Amino acid sequence: MSHAPIELTSIVTTDFAAITRGRPVPHKRLGSYAAAGVGWVPANVALTPFNIIADPNPFGSAGDLRIRPDLDAVYRTAATGAPTPLGLAMGTLVELDGAPWCCCSRTILADALAALEAATGLRLLATFEQEFQIVGAGLPPAHAFSPAALRRADPLGGQILAALTEAGVEPEMVLAEYGADQYEVTHAPTHALAAADRAVAIREIVREIIANRGWHASFAPKTSPTGVGNGVHIHVSLVDDTGAPVGYDPSAPGGLSAINASFLAGILRHMRAITVLTAASLPSYYRLQPHGWSAAWTWLGDRDREASLRICPLVRLAGKDPARQFNVEYRAADATANPYLALAALVRAGLEGLKAKLPPPPIFSGDPALLEESERARLGLARLPGSLEEALAVFEADETVRSWFHPLFVETYAAVRRQELAILAGKSPEDVCALYRDLY
Repeated sequence: MSHAPIELTSIVTTDFAAITRGRPVPHKRLGSYAAAGVGWVPANVALTPFNIIADPNPFGSAGDLRIRPDLDAVYRTAATGAPTPLGLAMGTLVELDGAPWCCCSRTILADALAALEAATGLRLLATFEQEFQIVGAGLPPAHAFSPAALRRADPLGGQILAALTEAGVEPEMVLAEYGADQYEVTHAPTHALAAADRAVAIREIVREIIANRGWHASFAPKTSPTGVGNGVHIHVSLVDDTGAPVGYDPSAPGGLSAINASFLAGILRHMRAITVLTAASLPSYYRLQPHGWSAAWTWLGDRDREASLRICPLVRLAGKDPARQFNVEYRAADATANPYLALAALVRAGLEGLKAKLPPPPIFSGDPALLEESERARLGLARLPGSLEEALAVFEADETVRSWFHPLFVETYAAVRRQELAILAGKSPEDVCALYRDLY
């Protein structure tokens, strides 16, 4: 006698390597796990993308945690082509008594957003633009951005949109991008915590759809040293407690309100130290190079795609409200970074700028490398770290940035990055890119 399979939903957490892991439970019983969650191990947060736990780490083999599902953050779709629906319940890691755990990335973001609101009354809206490449499909060549580039994999674009819509992600677009077999997925702006949840859901849903076609979706920052990189562009905008936008002032340079300018000045001041949280792997730094349309300097630009912080264009057609459109894009990020930690770092850095009432940062256009060093210093243009080792050292040396996190977090995060570097020691850029192409 045959029986229909029981539908499962995974209660998940995303670790410091930006890998989403968890425990499956019967979907119909998900609500019964809301109070006590499912079991987890502290050292799991020290897993590298190579599925090796960083050694040493603060936890060893001791301790227990629970992953409690957020029933308001469940993403489910039957449109991936799998025999059963894909279900993800975003989880929060807690101690056995329910106390928040200091290394839970989702809690770290929630705490940063609460601190922003408590200190300023402001909330953050965000959206993630995520690029990926299809590997192993043998797709015929096509021009960048062309209808043919999308339709040669038909009905992939429509299937992704259908699955993401059913899951509640509010997708806006799936498009063929500039690189070979490269695509981008975007979603509608939402509260920052939900935006990070959506970023995780999009990656998992897209990966499953493409895997079910016998291909591989790679979100790696570089799939080859000389190829086009895959970025994660994080768009942010500030609103007050009524949801009204507060970031736009048409009379100010770049349209930046005084509040928004201070927030961005804080990000720029701490950008070198937070880069290891937003570009978290060795191949991330193959991507963060000048003239690559990514980011290489602590630079605020107006509609300039070389800038690490880009003031996005305003569409004045059809009577669109410029204040509600206005947002700024952080470009020094990729999918090897945990989206909760990347966004938490931006929030904390921006809050530092607001607390200090930092003046508006200069808006620059051009090539920073062509300027005299004194002029770069005047404009606040500093080179981002050129390697994972340098990025980690800058992070550990910045007392302010370290203070945003529990010491166990700092120790564990550094351990994961150092374990990765040890595993990759001596490998060529080609070999590194090939590894991360398959891992992400």
